[in-house]
Amino acid sequence: MRILLVEDDEKLNHSLAFQLEKEGFLVDACQNGEDALYYIEQNIHDLILLDRMLPYVSGTEILMKMRNNHNQTPVILITALGTLDDKVTGLDLGADDYLVKPFAFEELMARIRCITRRPRKLELNEHLSFGDITYQIGENTLTGASGACTMSRREGALLEAFLRSPGQTLSRTLLLTKVWGMDSDVEDGNLDNYIHFLRRRLKAVSSSICIRTIRGIGYRIEIRERG
Repeated sequence: MRILLVEDDEKLNHSLAFQLEKEGFLVDACQNGEDALYYIEQNIHDLILLDRMLPYVSGTEILMKMRNNHNQTPVILITALGTLDDKVTGLDLGADDYLVKPFAFEELMARIRCITRRPRKLELNEHLSFGDITYQIGENTLTGASGACTMSRREGALLEAFLRSPGQTLSRTLLLTKVWGMDSDVEDGNLDNYIHFLRRRLKAVSSSICIRTIRGIGYRIEIRERG
């Protein structure tokens, strides 16, 4: 699961990102509204933790832009403004939850778990199927004709990207962004390594699904023709 953390307090930003990553989340973090809008335009996150008071563009403005553009990614507003009117305004603008500073990390995790239990995009029990395989997102488990195997977080994120766009050619840039994030300095060859790992996983469960290399562009997942 990939989370976008938007918090202008540098110390809190780093602390939350560190703790969320320890919990197994992939985290992209930024500290102002303009950067947040850039991230949100990529539409690669499953949840957004959004500070209300931000430089350049406020959290409420960001939230309004998202909902006006039909972006339904779940949002938890994080703010020092804790009056009833502030909460009602944030929720009416489209926030899914509201967390007032200061807060314990355990409370944030509880609220994240609450949102993930809802039948929305973030549902941890969600599974994706294509051909003869099923991928259980919350468990990072791939099931095929001859059994099941557990994958690493990155393998799971890569497979999820393919299974959400079966039959479509995905560019290398898009895959690197979805799996490693926009600000990552990961080497381009890492994608090829993980494609190799994923192909081995598919072979291990005797799947007829293959990942085809589209030279000069990227990769595509498809059902192998049996000759």
